Amino acid sequence: MTALLSVRDLSKHFRGLAAVSHVSFDVNPGEIFAIIGPNGAGKTTLFNMIAGAMAPNGGTITFAGEHIEGLRSDQVAQRGIGRTFQVVKPFPALTVEDNVVVGALMRTNALGEARHVAHEVLTQLDLIGKRDQIASSLTLPDRKRLEVARALATRSQLLLLDEVMAGLRPTETDRIVSILRDLNRSGLTILLIEHVMRAVTALASRILVLHHG
Repeated sequence: MTALLSVRDLSKHFRGLAAVSHVSFDVNPGEIFAIIGPNGAGKTTLFNMIAGAMAPNGGTITFAGEHIEGLRSDQVAQRGIGRTFQVVKPFPALTVEDNVVVGALMRTNALGEARHVAHEVLTQLDLIGKRDQIASSLTLPDRKRLEVARALATRSQLLLLDEVMAGLRPTETDRIVSILRDLNRSGLTILLIEHVMRAVTALASRILVLHHG
């Protein structure tokens, strides 16, 4: 099977600190692949390089057969990689629906089409009943799901999830796990960073352990 995402000898240094050092792995189409490790291991730095938030000092990143290392975040997103962030930051003054519409507008200039996509995604994430709420009024679990919804609305092939279950109660974690399983069954490939091991073992077919880069 040809990998959807292929990372080879990827490295990132900050002065004398090797945040990521010669990391290699493949993510296959339709897979849920997890990256685990202690705080400061370099996990989010790795995500930042894949998503185009920072350029690597060495190595390659191939997505769908195309080299993407060094591309800007918007260029990576256009190629089909969506991501969430550890600290969720919705547009606080916008409604839940409008937050997701912002993501959908990456693929279309038609507002009606963007709203249709937003409704589909909000239904998948069990947020459709809260579409008219202001984002700043949401609970943490709902903000986490909104972060995933906004990334999904970009119609990505690969979704990078950065600790979407951090701070959630077990019942909310199980809810997210169920949603991610359904998304994966629909064909979405998922690469996730997670500390909640019960979620990792429930979701991931393979796991990469990162420590000191």
